[in-house]
Amino acid sequence: MASRTRSSSTTAAPPSGDAADVSTSVEARIYASITSALLQGRLRPGAQLVERDLAAAFGCTRGALRKVLVRLGFEGKLVLEANRGAFVPSPSEEDIRQVYRARQIVEAGIVASLCGELSAQQKRRLNAHVRSEEKAQRDGRVDDAVRLAGQFHVLLTELAGGTELLGLVSQLVAKTELYKALYDPSKGSTCAGDEHAQIIEALDGGNLEAALGVMRAHLAELEERVVQQVRLHSRDDLSAVFSQ
Repeated sequence: MASRTRSSSTTAAPPSGDAADVSTSVEARIYASITSALLQGRLRPGAQLVERDLAAAFGCTRGALRKVLVRLGFEGKLVLEANRGAFVPSPSEEDIRQVYRARQIVEAGIVASLCGELSAQQKRRLNAHVRSEEKAQRDGRVDDAVRLAGQFHVLLTELAGGTELLGLVSQLVAKTELYKALYDPSKGSTCAGDEHAQIIEALDGGNLEAALGVMRAHLAELEERVVQQVRLHSRDDLSAVFSQ
């Protein structure tokens, strides 16, 4: 009994600074790699991420890998099922519409808060962000283009003073980014900079009805692009099954 207590005490000892740094860097590398594969559409809807295979591929422990999978699950980028493992999301059309509906509701409030209230500094910051989006698109940096496109909406939330909303908006944006990448990887960055420039202009103009209209149209267009691709994929799957 005493020896078991000593063993437990040894296990509970915190890692040294160097060990902790190495662990963190390994987890960051795994997180970046899996996120990149998702946003580039290299992992298909419903695909299982087998722990054993991933640990071998990354040359890491399964413990380190699990931490990353849990984080990705919390962010909505993976679906974690007890006793089964981690899977790439395979959302239905209704799942997708519900997330975009949530974005419409939350971001309407953000638009109302910012409309006619943008300071010169805030406007410069938003415009600089749009330029970064456009450059990433021109350079063909898909990961950065997708990340920056989503981050624009998170930035609007931050500027509106929505500290309590940042986590929610970040999660909703992450889900919709993933939906675009899963079903239309060739157009993963369709939340385009010119559309964001129109939102900035509408906010700066101070006409709330116009600003809300621009944001609603922007989100609705993104939603329909994804839903159309989901329907096409569904038809393709059925064709593949019954043509055998």
